[in-house]
Amino acid sequence: MTHREILTALTGILMGMFVSILASTVVSSSLPVIVSDLNGSQTAYTWVVTATLLATTISTPIWGKLADLGNRKLLLQISLAIFVLASAAAGFSQTTSFLIAMRVIQGLAGGGVGALAQIVMADFLSPRERGKYMGLFGAVMAIGTVGGPLIGGFVTDTINWRWNFFIALPFAIAAVILIQRTLHLPAVAKRKVKIDYWGILLLSGGVSLLLIWMSLGGSEFEWASATSLMMVVGAVLLLAAFILVEIKSSEPLLSMSLFKNRTFTFAVIASLAVGVSMFGTSVFLSQYMIMARGASATMAGLMTFPLMGGLLVISTIGGQFISRTGKWKPLVITGSVLIVIGLFLLGTIHYNTNYALVAAFMFILGAGMGLVMQNMVLVVQNSVDIKELGVASSSVNFFRTLGGTAGTAGLGAILAASIPNMIADRQADLMQAIGSLGEKGKAVAEVLSSGNLPTISTLPEPVRVIFESIYGDAVPSLFTFAAPLSLIIVIAVCLIPNQALTTQTATERMQEVDAEAALEANGIAAVDENAGTEIQEPTAPSKQGTEPAMKPNGN
Repeated sequence: MTHREILTALTGILMGMFVSILASTVVSSSLPVIVSDLNGSQTAYTWVVTATLLATTISTPIWGKLADLGNRKLLLQISLAIFVLASAAAGFSQTTSFLIAMRVIQGLAGGGVGALAQIVMADFLSPRERGKYMGLFGAVMAIGTVGGPLIGGFVTDTINWRWNFFIALPFAIAAVILIQRTLHLPAVAKRKVKIDYWGILLLSGGVSLLLIWMSLGGSEFEWASATSLMMVVGAVLLLAAFILVEIKSSEPLLSMSLFKNRTFTFAVIASLAVGVSMFGTSVFLSQYMIMARGASATMAGLMTFPLMGGLLVISTIGGQFISRTGKWKPLVITGSVLIVIGLFLLGTIHYNTNYALVAAFMFILGAGMGLVMQNMVLVVQNSVDIKELGVASSSVNFFRTLGGTAGTAGLGAILAASIPNMIADRQADLMQAIGSLGEKGKAVAEVLSSGNLPTISTLPEPVRVIFESIYGDAVPSLFTFAAPLSLIIVIAVCLIPNQALTTQTATERMQEVDAEAALEANGIAAVDENAGTEIQEPTAPSKQGTEPAMKPNGN
């Protein structure tokens, strides 16, 4: 494909990615306002995010498996349509329960959009060539990730938060049309498909139970309790049964043989840890800006811009470097170190820390994520068997989202448990501040005693300062907790084999495999068209005979 043909094919995919990102991030800066308006608690706040991530986690390997079996273009369009319709339905929410339910459906479809976009791109872009276009991917990611909170904050402050969920509809229609017109993929050979229903059920049950335990532990029940023990044992048994089913299945949802590949195994470990950094920080940084610094929803979006700015700038530079040199490992190692440094630095901030420092710390973290996140998919697609490209690509996304879901749930549970304790420690100061307000103090006391998230900006100054200092210490403590865990990323990426990137697209690799299979199926006889005589080739290819093209990476 020419450069122009590639750009044309990418148009619809990039628009689909933009819709997915926009619909997910447009509510991030206004989420405290939304949860407060729906009379939700800190646990509800966490679950609005966690439910989406949980559903995305469960659905990602399923979409990846379907991509190896069916029409990838149609699957991408279906997932995109479901995603945006669920987002629009969320705009009519009257309770946090309904909002969470719609976010679950959104997450189920979102797993398809994210995974299928990566898989489809591999059909016409080789791992080595993809770096040239990383600027486009980074730009779309940055516009969606940064523009989403800005648009959402502006809409919340000027119109109503419900309109945040309707914004993506026109973009989604445009994306489906563009994909239909511009994306032309080779037909996948039809074959009998066997869906691994038991694998889907066991994986969904095991992961859901584990993440629910992480989210509710310490707040809804004690960590050391019978409920906690039953949930952990149940999750372990379900996941163990899932592994046994996958080993015996003829069409496994997640092939256990993939873990024999060192690149895949260590990329999965790194992706798990990256998920904690990526999702955990983006979710709770917005809450820090609003709850600890008194920012409006619009300002919260602006104030988290350095995080995505670092991701955009550095991932673009890194992509160009990879395309020119073919070297990826030094960049990934550098990125993993930057993630550790960024998290440690963010763990030192308070409610009154100079914003310039906070912005610098966010930029460092964003730069690290930009160098690591997408390159994990790249190196896995480069190393696995072409017939397992879809499931391998989606598996990396699956484990990254799993890490993000676990991180958000776990960190959210820590925050939900620590905030009441910190408020109790400041009870004397709060009572004194409320008492100084006279009659207004009674209304403030009722709001605080409801157990719902307060709107910090509406609280009187004496009370507001206390809450800002509480959240200003509580949220950064989550980054302090996550920082040591991110050392796993450094170790894992160092252990990934430094394999050269192939210049073949997935389509070319598949055609090569099909050609070899056809030769084997037709026997060893070939016809010399020039001489018109039959030539009998030896069983093993010789230097004088026709050698099959070497498989990528010399395997």
